Amino acid sequence: MIRIVSDSASETEMIGERLAAKLKGSEVIALFGGLGMGKTAFTRGLARGLGFSEGVSSPTFALVNEYRGRVNIYHFDMYRVQTWDDLYSTGFFDYIDNGVLVIEWSENIEGALPEDALRVTISRGEHDDQRIFEIEGVDSL
Repeated sequence: MIRIVSDSASETEMIGERLAAKLKGSEVIALFGGLGMGKTAFTRGLARGLGFSEGVSSPTFALVNEYRGRVNIYHFDMYRVQTWDDLYSTGFFDYIDNGVLVIEWSENIEGALPEDALRVTISRGEHDDQRIFEIEGVDSL
């Protein structure tokens, strides 16, 4: 596991961008962390690192946002997903192996995550802007 401390939203984006450099293009990235932890900022950096330069926003109401970069990026919000029927209705399983999936609120679909999913847990640090990233599934950034 890699542990990285971020002191700002721009540093959080840089962590995402560094992870993007390690990706092949078909990974599932499971994000864990509460409201306001920086999941969307992390995804913004990841998308930039994969060649997507437009705006990245939380897919809260759309459930999934698609971004076209060097590979396709599918950005999911699973906050409202409570059942297997809810999960199937998002089309989640149709997206696997067709690009990089970034999943906010992965806690809600833990049992459906592939075994080889990269796990990114984000928690609050010592001050309001500081975040602690614990990343499983890569050796270095």
